[in-house]
Amino acid sequence: MDKVGLSFDRMRTFVRVAERGNLSMVARELDVGQSTVTRHLNELEEAVGVPLLSRTTRRVTLTEEGSRYYTNCLQILRLVEQAAEEARDARQAPAGAVRLSCTAALGVMHVTRMIFDFQDRHPDIRVDLNLTDERIDLVREGVDVALRLGPLADSSMKLHAIGESQRLLVGAPAYLSARGRPQRPADLSRYETVVMSNVAGSNQLLLSSPDGTSLMVPVSGRLRVDHGLAAREALAAGRGIGPTHLWLVHDLLDDGRLEVVLGDYRPSPVPVSLLIVPERAAIARVRLLVDFLAAEVAKLPGIRPS
Repeated sequence: MDKVGLSFDRMRTFVRVAERGNLSMVARELDVGQSTVTRHLNELEEAVGVPLLSRTTRRVTLTEEGSRYYTNCLQILRLVEQAAEEARDARQAPAGAVRLSCTAALGVMHVTRMIFDFQDRHPDIRVDLNLTDERIDLVREGVDVALRLGPLADSSMKLHAIGESQRLLVGAPAYLSARGRPQRPADLSRYETVVMSNVAGSNQLLLSSPDGTSLMVPVSGRLRVDHGLAAREALAAGRGIGPTHLWLVHDLLDDGRLEVVLGDYRPSPVPVSLLIVPERAAIARVRLLVDFLAAEVAKLPGIRPS
């Protein structure tokens, strides 16, 4: 087998098949025949000497060796792309695509509009925005940058800390009028709480008191949601009291549709960070987007910069 079996074209074909799980779909994307895709895969497997894919009539999946090879291929192809882009960046304005992943509610409420402004300044940069609350594998999903809320586990990604997102307890005026206002944290156990089902330990509320001590208060509610925008709607509709980020409800507080509850007691703030794939951090368009988002997110209501 000559070196053509390990060419970048074969690697790119393999990566797309691994991600799509369908030969005909990849053939359409690459504008080639399915037989060409099959030939590329066969040549690559012959060159590396092990099966990379398990094929059935309906689905193509990675073998154990294929999974490891896929991760290595992604890194190699990213490095090749980075080298070419850095050479181009030295001669012309940044252009091309940046893939950004962002927690869903923050993305809908604020980040999408930030991207509009960014692209007005840099019209040759395309941004592919992926909204999800899942902690995705950036390399495997082909993402360059992720905007994350919450503590981060040890990671090989480059970290750009933005600050902390301040949280508070809120409720709708009609709900508070009908039920009465809680006077102390222990009273919360008698109220409906809008619970985030995708947040660990959401049946307990950790509050900081005015003197700096921490209080753990059990809470419960008939409504559990897994999306910040759903929690926003539930709170505004008077379905209970709940902890929320200020940036998520600042407009509802300003126009009186929500009110702060137990203002002297606050839920713990949440870290806000940008994660960057290290091999992509030096690319001009990625660096521009990271710097822009870091500055703009830090301006949001309730974000305390690092």
